[in-house]
Amino acid sequence: MIEFRKDFYADVRTEDRSRTTISYKAGVLEEMKTREERRAFLRVYDGRMWYYASVTDLAHLQKTLDGLYAAATPNGEILNDPVVRRFECNRDSRMQFTNASVRNVPAEEKQALLRSYLPLLTEDACVTMPEGSYVDRSSVFHFQSSLGADITYDYQTCGLSFYCSMTEGEKKFSGHWQKGAIRFDELKGLTEEIRSAVAEQTAFMRNSVPVEPGKYPVVLSPEAAGVFAHESFGHKSESDFMLSDETMRDEWQLGKNVGSPILSIAEWGELPGCGYVPYDDEGTKARKNYLIQNGVLAGRLHSAQTAAALDEALTGNARAIDCSFEPIVRMTNTYIEGGDLDFDQLIAPIRKGYFIKTIRHGSGMSTFTIAPSLAYEIVDGKLGRPVQISVLTGSVFETLGLIDGLTRDVQMLSFVTGGCGKMEQMGLPVGFGGPYVRVSSMNVQ
Repeated sequence: MIEFRKDFYADVRTEDRSRTTISYKAGVLEEMKTREERRAFLRVYDGRMWYYASVTDLAHLQKTLDGLYAAATPNGEILNDPVVRRFECNRDSRMQFTNASVRNVPAEEKQALLRSYLPLLTEDACVTMPEGSYVDRSSVFHFQSSLGADITYDYQTCGLSFYCSMTEGEKKFSGHWQKGAIRFDELKGLTEEIRSAVAEQTAFMRNSVPVEPGKYPVVLSPEAAGVFAHESFGHKSESDFMLSDETMRDEWQLGKNVGSPILSIAEWGELPGCGYVPYDDEGTKARKNYLIQNGVLAGRLHSAQTAAALDEALTGNARAIDCSFEPIVRMTNTYIEGGDLDFDQLIAPIRKGYFIKTIRHGSGMSTFTIAPSLAYEIVDGKLGRPVQISVLTGSVFETLGLIDGLTRDVQMLSFVTGGCGKMEQMGLPVGFGGPYVRVSSMNVQ
């Protein structure tokens, strides 16, 4: 039982984490391990400074907390501090995976599932050096604060990832496929899905042609649209970037028209998947936050510190990759909302353009780059040949204004490898997605 002292704000968050990794390369087992860890992050605030500690000795949390108190200065007005006034006092328990935890699945069963899919990678002779991995993570979080907050929730993801090289004569392609889930059973029965993905990528290697560089209408898949929303706009919405940048604050005035009137980008930790965060690491309850609503800049993402500095409300976006680090402003699930078209209607008006199905990577702040993996021509309103596109580039705000079509259906994507990086905190699980998005003109190279 933690005892908090008067005249300070303090909170303690703990995580009980298990992570399993199984990987094969060219049919040979490379790694098979499960790592379990319990860690706590404690902080005390006296109105002037934060005092932190990260420990693995959870039996002596009170001793560690008392040491932080000793370094701080009592403040009888701490409850009136603008940061402390914003903290919520939530009390909740959300345990979704107690009876379906990946921790309860034997490692041998996880290994057998991965091995059952590996032969699918080499059914075509052009494939060399296939790699496959299974990864899962299970966590139980507990948060307590001196204001009376007491929150417990669990989190888990699991998934499969495959990579291979494809070579035939002078033609080469790097193939990849992955799927994230929140329950182990969702990873069963994927044989035809994986086989189809490999077949599409081998056909792309053999039949794709170089793109004709220029400006064209482009349709982004939910994967490409989600990466664009996350990399090119979501990071600009993390408010700690603008605390010491007056130019960015001037550019980022709420109420400003920044995109097409059909465009809305939202951020919400309650959505299931790898970006699920019902309470952030300061105990703030997740809520749906519009970053852009009907083309207008509607909000930004906050921790208590940044909300106080900019005199705005909390959003539930103070996150750390684990209990080794302090919370900073981070995304959870970032996505573009849907429109009123189906896919055929979306591409029907395009005489010549391109469809971006999957991507290798994306980045950007004021300008962006997207490096496609699988892409196809659109000719006279129909999908055509596979094409090799090195990069899509452009101005973020200009491109937001050129969005002129959205499908109804929205897909949220979860991935189990990689993650979002910021400062020294790399690999944070986040989700992203959207509908199929049509942009009237993009620079294609």
